[in-house]
Amino acid sequence: MAGKGNGSSVAVIGCGHWGKNLVRNFSALGALAAVVDPRAEVAAKFAKEYGVDALSLDEVLASDDISAVVIAVPAELHAKIALDAIAAGKDVYVEKPVALTMEDASAIADAASAADRILMVGHLLQYHPAFEALLRSVRAGDLGTIQYAYSNRVSTGIFRTEENALWSLAPHDFSLMLALFGEAPDHVEGTGAGWVTPGIEDEYRVNMTFPSGGRAHIFASWLHPFKEQRLVVVGDKAMAVFEDTHPDKAQKLRLYRHSIDRNSGKPVPVKAEAEILPYDMAAEPLRQECQHFLDCCTSRANPRTDAKEALAVLQAMIMAGNS
Repeated sequence: MAGKGNGSSVAVIGCGHWGKNLVRNFSALGALAAVVDPRAEVAAKFAKEYGVDALSLDEVLASDDISAVVIAVPAELHAKIALDAIAAGKDVYVEKPVALTMEDASAIADAASAADRILMVGHLLQYHPAFEALLRSVRAGDLGTIQYAYSNRVSTGIFRTEENALWSLAPHDFSLMLALFGEAPDHVEGTGAGWVTPGIEDEYRVNMTFPSGGRAHIFASWLHPFKEQRLVVVGDKAMAVFEDTHPDKAQKLRLYRHSIDRNSGKPVPVKAEAEILPYDMAAEPLRQECQHFLDCCTSRANPRTDAKEALAVLQAMIMAGNS
């Protein structure tokens, strides 16, 4: 029986560009019970490949054998499906962003809380073993007080025609920044520009400040000559780089113990060689994220990327878009 080993039987709703990866991982974890897709031929293909049922959304919500749903559909549909699933007694994993408005996101969070249902949002990079190692290092004080951080998430395409670079690429980076600083920003400003599709920004730049005094910068673009996914964190003791696109896995996470010599009357940098920070290179972030959801469904513990975290990320993104 699907899901027996994890205590949860999961239906993945949406088998598209990202949903297919969720189908693969929940199947590998022994939790996949059904797939849902409005394209009957797509649903049938995945059902056959993974040996599960192809059901309609109504059939999933009515099934006593399915305890949780994984929502990987266009963001404008997140709120309705999540609310319907919670009302049907299901635990819910919804891909980022949780919703497009604070009103919808709050409604989902309130409904999950009232029904005592697990609500988890797919901020994938929170489950990347390299970022987990970086966050442990930050919280242990290895970098000292974080002064600023910046992230670049850039590539050539895929060119979206319905959502801009802020909403398509940057949710991960907002989530990482809020985790690093351990608080929500008190000021957010953003600006973007578009050339490929009228009205759709191809690149977006965001500046944030935090109550503790730290600053963060995010640059997201799909109109860029090469792919780069890089996060830099600068503290008063050390600096760290998480470069997910580095071809050498061992080099993805590096620490620099640079210092400043002030003895001559003016600040002079004292550079140090990069140190490799170890992390579990064999772990797949999405597999870890899916397992975390199943674990929370079993233990009833709050997910790492829970409703509170999702609302804080969404609020910061809306502030960036509105500015």
